[in-house]
Amino acid sequence: MKNSSIIIFIGFGASVFLMSQCADKGNKDPVAVAESEKPLYQGFESKEKLGEHLVLIAGCHDCHTPKKMSANGPELDFSLALSGHPSQMPAPNVDRRDMENKGLVVTQTLTSWVGPWGVSYAANLTPDSTGIGMWKEENFLTAIRKGKFKGLETGRTLLPPMPWQMYQNMTDEELSAIFAYLKSIKPIKNVVPQPNMPVLARK
Repeated sequence: MKNSSIIIFIGFGASVFLMSQCADKGNKDPVAVAESEKPLYQGFESKEKLGEHLVLIAGCHDCHTPKKMSANGPELDFSLALSGHPSQMPAPNVDRRDMENKGLVVTQTLTSWVGPWGVSYAANLTPDSTGIGMWKEENFLTAIRKGKFKGLETGRTLLPPMPWQMYQNMTDEELSAIFAYLKSIKPIKNVVPQPNMPVLARK
């Protein structure tokens, strides 16, 4: 009889404990619970790793990383990752007036582009002083959200083919992660040439 009483007492105590736990959960804000259970950085181990992933899938290397020739043709030169159009490489040698009249676009290893807007060059995105070394996160957000050169409110509009109109739809978390990643990569000194205005605009 004594043993039965002890068992009943233990069972009662366990029931009270479980009920209190359920009551506590029921009092919690479901939105707050959902937020706390979200994996940090979309499942990546760090903010920089998320940024690296986004840079890869957004195709940033296509234009901002110089190419080198291989047996399979031009390939990304990751020793110069995201350093932009090489300063020593000349612009494509084409008849720009003819291209502008016909609305054609030509590129050279995807780091320089000639079109009706003139000649544009892929920027240096590394944390060197010739790249984004002096940028703050708000500069990066302004560049992507508003398409402003050097991330300055008074800067000119970014030139094609930079698809900032698409990238501006990224979340603040995603853009912040990309900026953190860019600030963490190897700085590369490379002064990218200034863009050239259209030939026909000089008339």
